[in-house]
Amino acid sequence: MARSHFTPATFKFLRELEDNNDKAWWDGNKERYLSVVRDPALEFINDFGPRLAKISTHFTADSRTVGGSLMRPYRDTRFSPDKTPYKTNVGIQFRHRGGKDIHAPGFYLHLEPRACFAGVGLWHPETAVAREIRQAINDDIPGWNKAAKSKAFTNVWSTAQDGDEMLKRVPREFDPDNPHADDLRMKSFIAGSQLSQAQVTDAGFGEELAAMFTKAREFTRFLCDAVGVPF
Repeated sequence: MARSHFTPATFKFLRELEDNNDKAWWDGNKERYLSVVRDPALEFINDFGPRLAKISTHFTADSRTVGGSLMRPYRDTRFSPDKTPYKTNVGIQFRHRGGKDIHAPGFYLHLEPRACFAGVGLWHPETAVAREIRQAINDDIPGWNKAAKSKAFTNVWSTAQDGDEMLKRVPREFDPDNPHADDLRMKSFIAGSQLSQAQVTDAGFGEELAAMFTKAREFTRFLCDAVGVPF
């Protein structure tokens, strides 16, 4: 029988962390983090593995505590004016086996009070990789239409991005009148779908998320083909 991995207690902990983001509070609540956040997330990753394999065998659901699909709760504050030490969200990345870091094509789940979402694609790829994807879009407009513009995809996913996530103009090697000029301006080749806390805490959430990711198969396949990794 399906069961909930994430519960209201998961989000209660994250909300309290927002208000108490310091080492003293964290140390006093570390066991709560393990029991209502980390361990349920690792169980979800482990249980999601067979569902992910049905979408593609080239992506990993890795339930290791270090170096796996669950992102670390500690913020890198070295270059940030915000020195709060802990992330107030849960990030789960189902990475491509051929990727060396999170910038490879992948599937993503973000849990945060009032801001849960699922994501697919490549976030801020290196310049050369972004150029390969733009070239693929330019050279295969029918394929891109199937991947990113079909109703089956857009009923679930959105590729809309904020202005600061877009180049100011189409790169000069491409026709500015290309029918997908805005897509050629994207800095990240991603799609997202908002989730409610009720969805995330439902016993059928794993099945629902797998169905969402399945709707993004052609989008992910297009990106994998563009950067030369198998789907």
